[in-house]
Amino acid sequence: MLQEAGGWTQVLERFKSDHIVGMNHYSGRFMVLLIDFDGDEARLTKAKAEIPEHLTERVFILGALTNPEALRQANLGPYEGIGLGMAKDCREGTDTIWGHELLQHNASELDRLREHVRAILFP
Repeated sequence: MLQEAGGWTQVLERFKSDHIVGMNHYSGRFMVLLIDFDGDEARLTKAKAEIPEHLTERVFILGALTNPEALRQANLGPYEGIGLGMAKDCREGTDTIWGHELLQHNASELDRLREHVRAILFP
């Protein structure tokens, strides 16, 4: 877990400046970039365009459709509970939390993430 970057463009800039070299060196390294979509579902496409092509299979971009605060306001619980529910969904292949309207836009990235890391995280 890395420190908060301060915005979706800063997440991408920090990834490019601080993590590409390490990912090139360690072929088993995966990165999950968490961003706020601020209501812009096209942001995923914009963000993916910033990832070097040779790393796209190992970089996943996820986030709330608006912002994380909206998840709590939608009665999904505290952040820790939301995170635990997301992990359970990932492990069990369910969409209890991930199917929420503020998270369902992550479906394609979540499917890719599950395919690559489920066996590593949830043996």
